Amino acid sequence: MPSWTKGKRIGYCLNDKKKKKLNFQGFEDLCRKRGYEVTEIDLAKPLCGQGPFDVIIHKLSDLILESSYDSQSHQLIRDFQAYVETYPSIILLDPLPAVRPLLDRFESSRLLQDLQYQDNCIFSPPYVELNSGSGRDAVARIREHGLTFPLICKTRVAHGPSSHEMVLIFNEEGLGEVNASCLLQSFVNHDAVLFKVFVVGSSHFVVRRPSLKNFPRGQSARRSIFFNSHDVSKPESCSHLTELDEATLEPTPPSDSIVCRAVRGLRSALGLSLFGVDLIVDKQTGQCMAIDVNAFPGYEGVPEFFSALLNHIETLLESHEQAARVLMAEYSLHRDMAQESTHEQAHDTGPGAPWMDSSLQTPKPAPAESSFFTLTVLPAVLSQH
Repeated sequence: MPSWTKGKRIGYCLNDKKKKKLNFQGFEDLCRKRGYEVTEIDLAKPLCGQGPFDVIIHKLSDLILESSYDSQSHQLIRDFQAYVETYPSIILLDPLPAVRPLLDRFESSRLLQDLQYQDNCIFSPPYVELNSGSGRDAVARIREHGLTFPLICKTRVAHGPSSHEMVLIFNEEGLGEVNASCLLQSFVNHDAVLFKVFVVGSSHFVVRRPSLKNFPRGQSARRSIFFNSHDVSKPESCSHLTELDEATLEPTPPSDSIVCRAVRGLRSALGLSLFGVDLIVDKQTGQCMAIDVNAFPGYEGVPEFFSALLNHIETLLESHEQAARVLMAEYSLHRDMAQESTHEQAHDTGPGAPWMDSSLQTPKPAPAESSFFTLTVLPAVLSQH
C-alpha cells in the first residue's frame, strides 16, 4: 500500500436507489481494505463539518434537475458547488458543469453530432428538436434534416423515470401523438442488439444488451408503439419488441479501435470520468452509431467496476501528490534563492550597491522572483497537505 494513501478520505453522495443498485457497500469495503476512510455525505448538513475530503463521488442528477424549480434543491446544489470551489484540491467525480449537458437530450445529441464531425468512424442518427407544439409542427423540419420513418421519440429530459418512456412513430399521422419538449430521431435497424459501453477513467467495458427489433424503413400504416426502454434493454428484459421477425445473424460488435476512438472523443468533449454511451451497428451500412450518452450509469454487467473505480481514484490521487511534490520543490528553490539574495544584500553596504539609491541611500525593494510562488503556489500546495 503506497504511503500516500494513508489518511485519505473518500466521501460519497448517492441516493438509496443508486447505492442499492451498485451494491455500494462492496466499494466501501474495498476502499477500507486499501487504507482509505470512506464516509457518506449528508447534503442537509454543512459540508465543512463533514470534511475534509480528498475525493468526492456523487450522483446528483435528481437535485440538479430539481434545482431549476425547487428552491431547496437549488440551495443544496449551490452549497455543494461553493464547497468544492473553496477546496479546489478535492477530486470530484464528476464536476457538476460537466454533468449538466447529459441531462438534456438536445445538448447530448448535439455533442454526439459534433463527435461525428470530428471523427467520421462514429455516427449518430439524424434528429430534430421539438421545442413547442406537437410532432406535426415538425414535419417540414423532419424532411429538411433527412429523417426517415420510423422515428423514435424521446423526452428532452434524460434522467428520471419518465426519461425512459419512448414512442416509435411510423407515419406523419403518428406525429400528432407526441408533444414538446422531445427529441425526434430516425430509428436505425440494428438486429435487436445494443452495445453499452461503460467508462471508468481510462478504462471501458462493453456489455451486450437486447434492443428493439428491425422495422421496415419508410412510412407505414402501423400504429405508434409506446414503450419503456427499461423493458427492452435491461439484462433481464423479455419483450416482443426485441424478437426479430426473421432469422438473422448476430451483428458483429464494433471493433475495439472504434470503441476506443468513441470513448476517447467523448472523454475529451465531456470532461467526465464516469459515463456510458450506447452503440448500435446499422444493419444496412455496418456503421457504428452512438445513440445515447449518460453520466454515472448503473454499470450492470461490469463486475470489475469497483476495482476499476478505485484504481482510477488512486491514479488521480497519485497524480495530485506528484504535482504537489513538484510545486513544493519549486517553492523551496525560489525561497532559498530569495533568502540568499537577501543575505547578500545585507552584506553589501557600499555606496555603489545596485540596490541602493545613490543620492539618498534608501534601500530599494529586494528582488521578487518568489512572489508568484509565495502568493499562488504555496497556498495551493498547503491546501492539499
